[in-house]
Amino acid sequence: MTSLLRRLIVFLVIPVALLLFAMGVFGFVYARGIMIGQWREAAILRLERAAHNIDMRLRQPIDHLKMVQKAAETGRGYGLQAWILDRIREMDGVAGVAIEWENEGIRATERFGRGRRSDGEEMMRVHRARVAEVISPSYDTNTEEETVSLVSDLEDEEGKVLGRLRVVLRFDYLMEDIRSSGWWQSDTGFLVDSSGRFLARTPGAPVDRKRLGETGDPLELAILEEMKGKSSGTIFGPELPPEQVGGYYTLRQAPWTLILFAPGEQILAPILTFRFYFALAGLLAIASVLLLIRMVGGSMVRSIREVSESAERVARGEYGEPLPVKTRDEIGQLLTSFNAMILGLKERDFISNTFGRYVDPEIARELLSRPEASRLGGEKRQVAILMSDLRDFTPLAEAKSPDLVLRILNRYFSRIIETIQEHRGIIVDFFGDAVLVFFDPGDGPVDPAIHRAVRCALAMQAVMQAFNAGNRAEGLPQLHMGIGIHAGEVVVGNIGSESRAKYGIVGSAVNMTQRIQSHAEGGEVVVTGAVHGVAKDHVQTKRQFEAQLKGIQENATLYVIEGSPAPTGEG
Repeated sequence: MTSLLRRLIVFLVIPVALLLFAMGVFGFVYARGIMIGQWREAAILRLERAAHNIDMRLRQPIDHLKMVQKAAETGRGYGLQAWILDRIREMDGVAGVAIEWENEGIRATERFGRGRRSDGEEMMRVHRARVAEVISPSYDTNTEEETVSLVSDLEDEEGKVLGRLRVVLRFDYLMEDIRSSGWWQSDTGFLVDSSGRFLARTPGAPVDRKRLGETGDPLELAILEEMKGKSSGTIFGPELPPEQVGGYYTLRQAPWTLILFAPGEQILAPILTFRFYFALAGLLAIASVLLLIRMVGGSMVRSIREVSESAERVARGEYGEPLPVKTRDEIGQLLTSFNAMILGLKERDFISNTFGRYVDPEIARELLSRPEASRLGGEKRQVAILMSDLRDFTPLAEAKSPDLVLRILNRYFSRIIETIQEHRGIIVDFFGDAVLVFFDPGDGPVDPAIHRAVRCALAMQAVMQAFNAGNRAEGLPQLHMGIGIHAGEVVVGNIGSESRAKYGIVGSAVNMTQRIQSHAEGGEVVVTGAVHGVAKDHVQTKRQFEAQLKGIQENATLYVIEGSPAPTGEG
């Protein structure tokens, strides 16, 4: 795996994994809070419903006991009170009714069973009957079953307690609806009194315990403490997630509290399932991201690797074929730009190898548009040829240090080359301090090329004057240049071999130009009759002379011209 692909994985997968983890934690906490809240509401509702059922079964005899008081207050006396007691005895779940009279320190108890009426005349004296307490369940030997007693004080007009009225209820009757409800069978539940003593328990609850919190369980102790101030609530165990969750609800008609316990795993099961599937989804998301990185990032890395390897080959001079562009994105643009760069480098190298370093690139591209420029060989045509050379430079070079000579020459050539390029001249070669240039008319007549050659030569002499002025200011020696111009037929094209070719010219006209140049004094431009006939209207002829040129039997008429060079755009 490449370092780039590793970085993509590190900077993409790890942030995604951390984001998914944070979302998972937040989602788990949020979902847990919702589910726990729902359980709390459901638990309180179930406990409230169960407590309401007990309260309703207790409420009926309690309401009848209050009716005994109302009967005394209305003055109806014994008859109505006896009728009410008969109704209490006939109620479902009532095991018996008993009145305990207190008369001068002597307590007498009168019991009444179902179907047995009371003739207690003392009831006439009762002006108020109020429920004093509800006795917790206990085993009654008379009924041979567990019972609950409702005790009501019986008072006279002055508020003196005359006795107590006891209504005995079967405990299983009170608990009948609870035992048939869903929560009583599915969860661990208890009915406790205000002190925490167990009054009843679910079938699955431990039977060897007598009181809530006796084992020191933090959850049970917390419920006991909270029962003192609140009538209902839910409490979670100290563990995270809690091992046990508890809920409680206090009855209204009796000092009893219903308590429900449920395992934390049971309550949090949907949350744990959600957590599992969310973690699985997160792993799948990370795997998908890795796969996408391998697919997309791998393709990108391969493309970059191809660019890198191709760049190494280019550095060795091996251009090869263009890289395939398969996409239109930034990578595709990179490959397109790289291929364009390679084509540019190949063109530059071809231009450099074919035309040399000193041919203007625009001229080179124009020449390359011709078929003969890109293959060996060429064609004959009329061109203008210019050759310049420095006068008396060899003695100067021998008298000065090599560094100074090279510095002067480099400055000289930089000015001269720039001037030649401005006039669209094609430099064929350098011969020491001499320069051979030709001006190609292309497929047109040679006259425009002759005009460019003349203007170029005059501009070169003007540049030399400025160059010498600078040398004088710096205390450097001055240079003097002679230029010869000729026009004639040559072979224009690539000269050399398949491995090394150069665009240039060959022919007798080249030799003629070199010989003409040798007759020019420093600062002069010498032209042949062919050139003078074309350019005479635009220049001044300083002098005319006859010269014997090597290879020519008759003397040649040569002209020394001068004038101001016209703008380079003309001709």
